[in-house]
Amino acid sequence: MKAAQWGSSVGGIERNIQVVDVPLPLAPDATRLPAESTLVRVAYSSLNPVDYKFPELPFIGGRINHILGSDFAGTVVSTTLPDISPGQRVFGMTKIPAFGALAEYAMVHGSQGIAPVPDGVPLRDVAALGVAGLLAYQAIVPFVREGDKVFVNGGSGGIGHYAVQIAKILGCSVTATCSGPNLDLVKSLGADDVIDYRNTDVVAYLQSQGTQYTVLFDTVSTPAIYWSAHHYLKPSGSYNCIPGDTNFATVYSMAAMFLLPVCLGGGQRKPKFIARRLDAAHYAELATWVKEGRLKTAVEHEYELDAAAEAFARLKSGRTRGKLLIRVAEE
Repeated sequence: MKAAQWGSSVGGIERNIQVVDVPLPLAPDATRLPAESTLVRVAYSSLNPVDYKFPELPFIGGRINHILGSDFAGTVVSTTLPDISPGQRVFGMTKIPAFGALAEYAMVHGSQGIAPVPDGVPLRDVAALGVAGLLAYQAIVPFVREGDKVFVNGGSGGIGHYAVQIAKILGCSVTATCSGPNLDLVKSLGADDVIDYRNTDVVAYLQSQGTQYTVLFDTVSTPAIYWSAHHYLKPSGSYNCIPGDTNFATVYSMAAMFLLPVCLGGGQRKPKFIARRLDAAHYAELATWVKEGRLKTAVEHEYELDAAAEAFARLKSGRTRGKLLIRVAEE
């Protein structure tokens, strides 16, 4: 089978990706798969920062050949799961750091990282939900009620554009940031107020509005928003953040946010780190919203598998608008 594989991260993973022929994870006609495993013929995948950040970690990157990618949408070849059947269309994510989704066939281990695609929904429309959709769901849904106010920092990004839509589905009022060229996109997703962060001091703007938010969801690691959060986040509210850059400044700032007590200059609101937790029920609800037309993926560009290196280079620019898809095969 064809697969996008990396063998080194020296000079950046995008310089070391090759699309090569490799053995299938298991023969399609295998009579016995490992327990709770599913072999999927992949039609689409989607890129996420974790797909390059993990391989580029010191002491890990460059040591082994490995198939990239975690998001998948495709058709079941064989499975040992009781609720999934051969021929069924499915989507989700492979376990990290196993990856393996940027290939014609992927092995999905466990029952929580895979879910059926509703009838009538193209695989393309759910291909990017695996990582970004799940993170957005878990950063918003457990924390809000109808009528709450939500702030999304990075409303045009892969995770942020889902978060804006999910908050609106739940009946919340949404303020989001993005750059000027993406204002119309974020407004079209349903945001009630959109801030051009290049031309506006976001913290000063939030303070001036006098709004008390229930959730601040920071998808792009902007510590200044947290340190002033007591001005615009309810005492009972939640500042939700996700893994950011691995440079020293970001790591130091994140550590201070979580470890520094208020008496020593720490923040006056508690931060919460949103770590993906595979949950098939969450995927099912996301897929239902897609079928209902309430949740859509903004696709900046669709690449062929052979152009995986180009797609990773674009992802690493940090300026993607929505999601980058990889078409592996026909649906």
